[in-house]
Amino acid sequence: MAALSEQFAAHLTGEITTVCHCWRLTRRDGTALGFTDHDRAIECDDTLFQPESGLSATEARRSLGMAVDAVDVEGVLSSMAIEEEEIAAGFYDGATVETLLVNWRDPDQFARIGRSVIGKITRQDGRFVAELESPERALDQTNGRTLRRTCDAELGDARCGVDLDTSAYKGEGIIEAIRDHAVLVSGLEGFENGWFSHGVLTWTSGERSGRPERVIAHRIEAGLARLDLRGPLEIPAQEGDGFTITAGCDKRFATCKAKFSNSVNFRGFPHLPGNDFAYTYVSEGQVFDGGALVK
Repeated sequence: MAALSEQFAAHLTGEITTVCHCWRLTRRDGTALGFTDHDRAIECDDTLFQPESGLSATEARRSLGMAVDAVDVEGVLSSMAIEEEEIAAGFYDGATVETLLVNWRDPDQFARIGRSVIGKITRQDGRFVAELESPERALDQTNGRTLRRTCDAELGDARCGVDLDTSAYKGEGIIEAIRDHAVLVSGLEGFENGWFSHGVLTWTSGERSGRPERVIAHRIEAGLARLDLRGPLEIPAQEGDGFTITAGCDKRFATCKAKFSNSVNFRGFPHLPGNDFAYTYVSEGQVFDGGALVK
């Protein structure tokens, strides 16, 4: 139950009410935008709510217990303040949406009646539809570590310990040509084939300046380095755009040891037997001395 001031509670119990809904959308970078279904702008709770969302929503529900509730909202993301490229680039993934009930005659009278997180965003008939999930969604996500053979650290973080600022693990270049989800670049001639596979490319110029991209594969093609990127570039890169790139890791123990000489900091369990090993039969010649499976 939302907390109501005495004045607002009295207004809601009257014969005539003047209320509307307001939605405050806050991105993970702190940018906040306000929308309302009223026909005029409303300033409430230090936020200006604009009447240009044309919001419509499916039936909303609240369940007892810890179940995750969801409601599809169409129109929140169609405001002129939100660019289609930003949505496609993931700027609004995981953003929070607060729903306020406001007395538009006296905006100081309001109540927060809901808080949701933007989950999946889909494009339907030229519009974006956002699925708003209740905060209980956080309880449905994996927390802590999972026992697996591969490393669960991010290359270069405190748990990994590899210094990606060294010249051996970092390069820079310029786009020479664009091929669908891939780019042909110069400047990486001194690195061997596949060195930047699973690495991170960060643009240093052009319309995508400052944005990181995950590199799926790196190989030499026609004397240039070809970098296959994850997903299409919704804000296109151009020939001549510059970038920096860091080496990639496929999370295997052998790669950690041979490529980065960092086996002491490996954050996986390479000696963990798999199901195939557990279900095998004992046969002559096998060694069961408890020694390492990976060396």
